[in-house]
Amino acid sequence: MDSVATTDSDLIRSSATEPDVPPPEIRVAIADDNAVVRMGIRSLLGTADDVVVVGEAGDGLAAVALAKAKKPDVMLLDVRMPRQDGVVAAREVAQHSSVLMLTYSDSAEVISAAVQAGALGYLVHGNFSEDELLSAVRMAARGFGTFSAHAVAALSRPVSTTASRAAQYGLSEREVDVMELVAQGAANAAIARTLYISEKTVKNHINHIFAKLGVTNRGHAVALWLGDPQGS
Repeated sequence: MDSVATTDSDLIRSSATEPDVPPPEIRVAIADDNAVVRMGIRSLLGTADDVVVVGEAGDGLAAVALAKAKKPDVMLLDVRMPRQDGVVAAREVAQHSSVLMLTYSDSAEVISAAVQAGALGYLVHGNFSEDELLSAVRMAARGFGTFSAHAVAALSRPVSTTASRAAQYGLSEREVDVMELVAQGAANAAIARTLYISEKTVKNHINHIFAKLGVTNRGHAVALWLGDPQGS
């Protein structure tokens, strides 16, 4: 953040000055696996004359597809979604739209990973008003980030290397679970039992992990995951 300005509200913005002239129309897309939450957000956004909702998605992969197809000015992304979580999706969505995370998670690891993935701002449900949400959307459309005070407080806490590596390599939450067990030396059968998934699913996850890490074997994958790129 270049500078920080506080208001009487519970929000902290990454810019001390807001541009005077808003865009004539802000095109927004909403990604959340809860249809009721999406409906509520759509209803709130509908109170503004300068905001139009151009699409909705119920999971991370659908959010990426929506961003590519519609190229909204702002994409509101939840974190916990099926098929692909919002943090992983943010990396691709940010190539087409300004990303504003809108979620219940105030984990420092998740917030840090989201910012590293390209999110401009981060709002935690229950900690912003209708006006504050609209202001955050307008700020995001102009390229400025808005963070709820809860998010800023969470970012001040130590973040584990697991979250930073997950963001660095674009691993999903489930892939992180698998990689952590691989790093502990667990065989595929043991990983399957621990995570209550099939061995075939474990193999698929490991193949995806290897591709994202750019490795071809367990030893090199573990070395990268533990911070030794040379595998020594």
